Amino acid sequence: MRARRSLIKKRIWIGCLLIASVISTGCNQQNAAAATPKVESAKSSDAAALRDSTPVVLQPEAPGTNTIGNEKASIDISNITKGYIVVSYKGNNEKVRFQVQYESEDPYTYRLNSFEDAVFPLTRGDGNYKFTVYENVSGDEYATAFEGKSEVTLENEFLPFLYPNQYVKYDQDTQAVALGQKLVKEATDDLDALAKIYDYVVGNIDYDYDKAENVASGYLPVIDQVLDEKKGICFDYAAVMTCMLRTQRIPTQLVVGYSGTVYHAWISVYIDGVGWIHDIIRFDGKEWVRMDPTLASTNKKAEKTVENSGNYRAMYYY
Repeated sequence: MRARRSLIKKRIWIGCLLIASVISTGCNQQNAAAATPKVESAKSSDAAALRDSTPVVLQPEAPGTNTIGNEKASIDISNITKGYIVVSYKGNNEKVRFQVQYESEDPYTYRLNSFEDAVFPLTRGDGNYKFTVYENVSGDEYATAFEGKSEVTLENEFLPFLYPNQYVKYDQDTQAVALGQKLVKEATDDLDALAKIYDYVVGNIDYDYDKAENVASGYLPVIDQVLDEKKGICFDYAAVMTCMLRTQRIPTQLVVGYSGTVYHAWISVYIDGVGWIHDIIRFDGKEWVRMDPTLASTNKKAEKTVENSGNYRAMYYY
């Protein structure tokens, strides 16, 4: 029996919903070869040997073998164990929002449109997720168009950070993939690869102050466009680096949150034998900063370095 749509009485906080817009605002204020890849460092036992720089581009699929939804929206959960879902909005409302809520945490809210399917990551790992599609009624009031739930058990905890998604969108033809391979062909290990990618991006992409001042609400990076134009805002820098690192089999989190009072994006990576190195690439409001890889020899030391370099508080992972 079709459920009656329930009008949301309270206003949805658009500022929290449109994460991408807030990222750009914060910047302006201060200025995986198998479907389930094995996550390991590409280093050789010979310290002088080069790591394998062959890119691995995992592509999300929506086979339709397991879906939830109604006449308004369809959510393909066929590959939910791989850490992502594919959402298709079938209505004609021009303002549609999609929320992903993990357990009792604050939801992640995204935009939806009717002309393309969108991939969303399940970055909080195993557990219960709720998915809600909202349609705009008037102003900033929204009504529920569909709500569903699913329990998630990931095949591999790193998969959400190896696939592309709405915020870090790329495929095998994205030029950043080939460029990333070229940049790291002389790298000896994953930290060396990260350093080479970082050095290229910050050395060849200028900060776009005009874009930061006039960026549209709900802005999403177009990775190759950023490379072509050689300029962008902090969200663009983070998306380009995340694309290159993920396709080099390095699990990478594009993180959004606060450094002090400034809202912006930064990057965390997983290194085999070390673990997650949080905030290894940061934007401090004025410039990009890379933690010295030699200081990341252990998790404890890496975390201490970050703690001393700024008050970073993560809110969202993409």
